[in-house]
Amino acid sequence: MFRGIDEVDWASLRHAHGSAEDVPGLLRGLASADPAERQTALDGMYGAVHHRGEVYDSTLACVPILLALAVRPEVRDRAGIVELLVSIGDEDGARGDLAARARAVLRARAGVFVRLAGDADPGVRQAVPGALVRFLDPPARVLALVRERITVERDDKVLLALTESLGLFARRHRLTSDAHAAEAARLLTELTRPPCGPGLRLAALGQLAACAPELLPADLVPSVVRLLRDRSAQRGSAAGDAYEGPGPDTLAGRLLRLRPSDEEGSRLLRTLHSALGSRVADRIALLCGQLTSPDPLDRCNGVWMTAGLFREWRDGHAGPVTLIGGQLGAQEVRLHDAAVAVLVELGELAAPAADQLHALVTYRPGLRIRHRERSAPALGGPLKALAGTGDARAAPVLAEVLAGPVVPDDLGLVIPHLGRAALPLAPALRRRLARVPLDAPDLHQRALPLLSAVTALGDAESLPAVLRLLRGVPDGLRRRDAVTEAAVRALGVFGSGAREAIPDLCGLLDTDCAVAAADALWSVTGDADAVLPVLLRELTGPASDRRRAAAVLGRLGPAARPALPGLREAAGSGDAWARATAACAVWRTTGEPEGFLALLRSTWARHPRTRRTIAAHLSAMGPAGTPLHDVLRAELADLRRHRPDSGGQGIREDLGLLRECREALAGRAHR
Repeated sequence: MFRGIDEVDWASLRHAHGSAEDVPGLLRGLASADPAERQTALDGMYGAVHHRGEVYDSTLACVPILLALAVRPEVRDRAGIVELLVSIGDEDGARGDLAARARAVLRARAGVFVRLAGDADPGVRQAVPGALVRFLDPPARVLALVRERITVERDDKVLLALTESLGLFARRHRLTSDAHAAEAARLLTELTRPPCGPGLRLAALGQLAACAPELLPADLVPSVVRLLRDRSAQRGSAAGDAYEGPGPDTLAGRLLRLRPSDEEGSRLLRTLHSALGSRVADRIALLCGQLTSPDPLDRCNGVWMTAGLFREWRDGHAGPVTLIGGQLGAQEVRLHDAAVAVLVELGELAAPAADQLHALVTYRPGLRIRHRERSAPALGGPLKALAGTGDARAAPVLAEVLAGPVVPDDLGLVIPHLGRAALPLAPALRRRLARVPLDAPDLHQRALPLLSAVTALGDAESLPAVLRLLRGVPDGLRRRDAVTEAAVRALGVFGSGAREAIPDLCGLLDTDCAVAAADALWSVTGDADAVLPVLLRELTGPASDRRRAAAVLGRLGPAARPALPGLREAAGSGDAWARATAACAVWRTTGEPEGFLALLRSTWARHPRTRRTIAAHLSAMGPAGTPLHDVLRAELADLRRHRPDSGGQGIREDLGLLRECREALAGRAHR
């Protein structure tokens, strides 16, 4: 099976980390009798020879040897080898000549996968269907073989893989061969009916939704919920998920608890949710069915999928979030932890679960702080989630934490969510800020959340503590500039109450914090002449500096007229974000939108990341922003988030964008 391996000049070939001279060792490791050595070798293949899906010349040289290993019964873990070959030849993967040549070799040797379709190892049989669809021709032969395997196969996991391969086949041939795609869809339709088991029927419905949604049953959601319950009943209770206490709070331990233990069920429902796409009402109804299942594993999967839905879509969160709140009292540790993690991510969207969160932090005070191995304590998830909703009931609980012997350094990060409800916390926050050791190696971790908090509260009485940080952070300390800039932002919020800091701010105008210092100095003094030279200089710098300088110049309004030539130039060059910010600054300076409306419209449409900047500008302009109010109305009417691929941070950014749009349309110039 290693014939010819020593005839390859591996040292002249390359992989992700350089010379491929170590590849023969990896290939031999795949055939080792030692399970750990086999796993290490497979990890090495993905980490170097097929790093991030790339195909190198060494990858191409490995393909014949991998095929030889795949057909040798004495080789253990051959399923992993087949999966590696499928990944190497996936048309949705790497591009270029080497990838095309690898796919050509696999197509020429596709008979290997035909032999393996009936292999004695069910793991191999499970990995093979994806290879048959990708590499075997003609299509009629593929369909016949998959149909035959479905007829004779008895292993449920292999049947699921065959079903998924039918969906892939139908999607691949939908545009080139309607007859073959239609036959695959017909086979899938048969698999959605008895006597097929509930798991197989769920898999078939998910594939059908993706390739032939017109064939789905009219009662899709009730049918799926019934099948989900039938599947759970067949699987039996998951005794391993009984609540056993929090256990050691290591990263590995937390990841293990948060990982869905029913990965097969998770995949089945994720496939269906993905295929349903914009059918949000159906997906919400399906989530509610998952979240009310008698089986805690089904509910756990539903919790995670709720987060996925609302990262992309704006409406309908109240029902599922209320049901997630109901999981906070669950005795299953994974379910409880999943509910907390998702509610933290959802931020203010978690408000329907606020009552349950408040009860949790009230009656289980041990959850207010999370103690971690070899790391500083952190705010507990339930309290962080409650504060993230903006619920004022979090403030007294945070006050108790601030008064206790252990105060998490990240507590200050949740204060901004509470608005004026957090004002009573200001004295304790400023006292804690005043006690941060200036020479602490983790100064930024301790100081930044507290600076963020006093800035959000506009607590001018924190001025002495802020100046202490600004003046006392030692040179060379890690992330010194981050602490300095955060302190400067706080001074800007304090405005005229920070006049004592004018010399300090002037001294920063020739540093890396120049733009932030100029912004704060303008807020404190209102002296445009003092900051214009600095901002003009920064307009000629990198795109990020231009953007920040333009944003400050926009705040100056008509006082920024001397900067108009530089702003106009910045509006015509650089990245989209910098151009949009500069265009907004010109508009705010001159009061004339002409010449920039088309730019801002196209930037809004093509670069979603800029939308909050533009909306904030229009909000600050008040009624003067009317020429672009139509794009704001369209945004508010859109059910999809403007950056659906940005995770939890994308949810928070999107909610901020919607607030800016509403304020702008209300015609209130609030800046």
